[in-house]
Amino acid sequence: MSEKLTVFRSTPATPSSTSQSDQWHAVLASFLGWTLDAFDFFVLVFLVDTLAAQFHVTKGAIVWTMTATLAMRPAGAVLFGLLADRYGRRKPLMANVIFFSLVELLCGFAPNYTVFLVLRTIYGIGMGGEWGVGASLAMESAPAKWRGILSGIVQSGYSIGYLLAAVAARFVLPAWGWRAMFWVGGAPALLAFYIRLRVRESEAWKQHRAPTMRAIVRTASGHWKIFLYLVVLMTLMMFLSHGTQDLYPDFLKSARALTPSVVAYLVILFNVGAVLGAIIFGHLSESVGRRRSMIIALLLSLVMIPAWTFGGSLLTLAIGAFVMQAGVQGAWGIIPAHLNELSPDAVRGLMPGFAYQLGILIAAPVNNVVYALRKPLGYAWALAAFEIANILLLMTVVASGSERKGKVFAQIGNTEPRM
Repeated sequence: MSEKLTVFRSTPATPSSTSQSDQWHAVLASFLGWTLDAFDFFVLVFLVDTLAAQFHVTKGAIVWTMTATLAMRPAGAVLFGLLADRYGRRKPLMANVIFFSLVELLCGFAPNYTVFLVLRTIYGIGMGGEWGVGASLAMESAPAKWRGILSGIVQSGYSIGYLLAAVAARFVLPAWGWRAMFWVGGAPALLAFYIRLRVRESEAWKQHRAPTMRAIVRTASGHWKIFLYLVVLMTLMMFLSHGTQDLYPDFLKSARALTPSVVAYLVILFNVGAVLGAIIFGHLSESVGRRRSMIIALLLSLVMIPAWTFGGSLLTLAIGAFVMQAGVQGAWGIIPAHLNELSPDAVRGLMPGFAYQLGILIAAPVNNVVYALRKPLGYAWALAAFEIANILLLMTVVASGSERKGKVFAQIGNTEPRM
């Protein structure tokens, strides 16, 4: 084990030629994009009962729309990832933000279930494109010595998006109804103006851009072994996050008989834990390595499972959920840096995002599987048994991999593209 966990260091990192202001604008754009994208996705987890009644379908049919969104994310990763590696990070990121925001806005006007399902499926393309482009922009712009903690900050946008969705469920939903929840999701389109005005193009992309789309595909296919490893890793990571988050509000209402307002407060609470976990473990990964930090975070989640699902009081459930998500998102906080460091320079827009979203495609049925397991096992054991098995397997996969902490993305004084 100790030999496998050795950190594979590359040449000491060279500082980026971009200014500190440019670096922070790039990280902020990536963080906000992922936050707003996650908000648009998680709005739905608070509306399962409401939409089932509105569209006269079963709760399982509404859960299926989540699966459809997750399943379409790889298409967005390929589309926007190829554009990002060929034409730069900024313009594809702007197009992506506008796309998913407009589709989210239209969801609020859906007249029936069929239209709603189609829109949530199309929305998956936009959600799938944002992470890979935004993460590559942020990690290429960040100083190498801050890459771990900034990775945690960028990834914490996912939890903050979930938190904001919970706030909307607590205040927007009772006051203005379910349609307003999706209309609010159209506001992120304004982020495109910020990216256009304040975010500089990645110097690393300028130095390593490929001359054609075919060259990008050829480079990616030549590194199929690392890509396959990343897909397996991300599949298990998706089982971890979506398996502990998507159905948990429904579990608290259905199995623990908590009111919607209490559930919203609990979701806000455990997402605070998730944000803290992502930043803490992201920072920790700079000193102890990417994989060791991920394993420590996973162990924290594993020991919290009894309190997370079987807690006999509201306080126990709250503590369990808070610490559980600190561990889950602690492991996730390292992912932007880890995947970008493992990916070849010329396909950093495509490979991390595609592996990330292909993992989602494979893991897309997770909500349906866990929801079905509640009948023979009970809701609590369905959640717990699935995640115990997943976390143990995930720790094995993480430990068996490699890392390239501190990898140089761009060199000073060399901003001409390689053709």
